[in-house]
Amino acid sequence: MAKESLILLYGGRSAEREVSVLSAESVMRAVNYEKFSVKTYFISKDGSFIKTQEFTETPSAAEKLMTNDTIDLARQIKPSDIYEEGAVVFPVLHGPMGEDGSIQGFLETLKLAYVGTGILASSLAMDKITTKRVLESAGITQVPYVAVIEGENIEEKIAEIEANLVYPVFTKPSNMGSSVGISKSENQAELRQALDLAFQYDSRVLVEQGVNAREIEVGLLGNYDVKSTLPGEVVKDVAFYDYEAKYIDNKITMAIPAQIPDEVVAIMRENAEKAFRALGGLGLSRCDFFYTVEGDVYLNELNTMPGFTQWSMYPLLWENMGLPYGDLIERLVLLAQEAFTKREAHLL
Repeated sequence: MAKESLILLYGGRSAEREVSVLSAESVMRAVNYEKFSVKTYFISKDGSFIKTQEFTETPSAAEKLMTNDTIDLARQIKPSDIYEEGAVVFPVLHGPMGEDGSIQGFLETLKLAYVGTGILASSLAMDKITTKRVLESAGITQVPYVAVIEGENIEEKIAEIEANLVYPVFTKPSNMGSSVGISKSENQAELRQALDLAFQYDSRVLVEQGVNAREIEVGLLGNYDVKSTLPGEVVKDVAFYDYEAKYIDNKITMAIPAQIPDEVVAIMRENAEKAFRALGGLGLSRCDFFYTVEGDVYLNELNTMPGFTQWSMYPLLWENMGLPYGDLIERLVLLAQEAFTKREAHLL
């Protein structure tokens, strides 16, 4: 029987490109090569598409994918050259120009099936401010926040923040993930610095009330019949884990399942599934919660393409539910094909 073709898109233009490489290398090693052949394409920092390795069997542990440091521009192709009839694309891309709807629109234009959420839901979930507003309409509890948009009077916004929130506050670019550009502020001077940093990454910035809370995450899998995992907990060795703590210094561990009351587990799973449906999710997502010392549950965000290394929270949550990493990849491919068939059928 002929193998199915799985296309891995990785790299990308966002600040999260290094995480993408790690995720793609994990996927290429875990694929069931009795069912699939794998083609990899690197999207460089400047947006060029580069044809990289093809695999028909499990690569060696020493095999590495191309990065911006090892790029070979002689292998550059037109973006449309990735098209292959019947192939499924796994866009292992994080952040802007990866999980914000842009690559999803490109793949739909090419008439390719792809893993993950569609155009609108990807762009909604990528923007933290818009996500909050959508989830508010769905009645899902979130921490208090103030949105700051480039061009607004910054003195008036700082006054609004200080009138409605209490220090410490967290300042986040609205369209970024993996803790890039996020700062904790204990006073106005630090808040001003945090706003300057966040505006380097986005023209829309979210300022949230800081809470004394545990960080709990729930995995989601499915299309219109979404299922959730038992929650897992991020256990930190630092007070706030930024990008370096998360991916470079490795100052976190994970407790799966999280040791929290059953009634809290039920609330988180219900709200995670509700949020997924409210935003129009497909395929996979990871829903992140704050669980405070007072016992309050706040939905923090929904990540439509979570880190996908074998040691990332999302695959480990599903492994805890009895779905190993390799089987999870196969399930995502099936969901991608199902979503593609339905999407094409809607084009009457």
